[in-house]
Amino acid sequence: MASVKNLKKDINYVLGDVIEECYTWELVNPSADTKKSQAIVDEAISSFDALISKVNDKNVENKKAHYKSVQSELQTVASALLGKVNKL
Repeated sequence: MASVKNLKKDINYVLGDVIEECYTWELVNPSADTKKSQAIVDEAISSFDALISKVNDKNVENKKAHYKSVQSELQTVASALLGKVNKL
C-alpha cells in the first residue's frame, strides 16, 4: 500500500462504484421495486463510514498491518455488495 491517502481514495471509488451500479440498475429497471437496491446503497454508505473511521483511527500499534487489514476488509465488503447487486 502506497499511502493512507490512496487507501481512502480506494474506499471512496470502490464503494462509489457499487452505489453507481445500484442506481444504474434502477434506471434500467424502472418498474422494479427499489427497496433491495436502496438497502444495498445504505449498506455501502455504512461500510464506507466504518472503513474511513478505521483508517482514521490513530490508536493502533502496527499501522502497516492495520491498513492492510482495512484494505482486505474493503475487498471483502465490496465483493459481498457486488454479489448482492448481481442478484438484483
